[in-house]
Amino acid sequence: MTKLLITAFEPFGGELVNPSLEVARDIGSMHFADLQVEVVELPVARFQATEIAINRMRIAEPDVVLMLGEAGRRSRVTPERVAINMDDFHIPDNAGHQPQGEPIIEDGPVGYFSTLPIYSIVTQLKKAHIPAAISNSAGLYLCNRLFYMVMHCIAMEKRPIRAGFMHLPYLHEQTINKGLDVPSMSRETMTEAVRIAIQVSLQVFSNEFVRQQGIQSLIGNA
Repeated sequence: MTKLLITAFEPFGGELVNPSLEVARDIGSMHFADLQVEVVELPVARFQATEIAINRMRIAEPDVVLMLGEAGRRSRVTPERVAINMDDFHIPDNAGHQPQGEPIIEDGPVGYFSTLPIYSIVTQLKKAHIPAAISNSAGLYLCNRLFYMVMHCIAMEKRPIRAGFMHLPYLHEQTINKGLDVPSMSRETMTEAVRIAIQVSLQVFSNEFVRQQGIQSLIGNA
């Protein structure tokens, strides 16, 4: 059975909810054929969040990791292309940390690319009439930090895991007192977007597994 690990954050920045956590809980209650889903709720705390996520990844040994976060000023569901080696928090996290211009990993790689099929995910979301686009910046807050640290762990420990990050807009109820032009999206639409992203990612994973099995068979018969 394929294993999927989903991470999502608690509310922060004065918000009462975080769309990533609400959607992750919805996904966690769904049934997927031949898929084991685990949802990990993370604090918005610089060191604790990454420690919890990486420890859980090491224990669970998932095939795919999908990290979710809130990007409140965006109007689309945005799979992230890259995580960069920089902490530069525009506001303090929930533990009071506010680093400015500090590397996440001293002398670490400048960045890591997502290994999820982000082009295919966006294509399928658009076909489902869900606003979506690839993002080239995960920001410099907890989302980017988590994304970078998870990819760094996978790379350094040579784990056969596909992983990536996806940002979600505000929920409708978060924008009531935010003025006229703040975009938002329904919880149901964002949940469907994540469900589609999971299906697309698992299909790619399944195709790769079949190819690898075929190659191993050819090698064995050579």
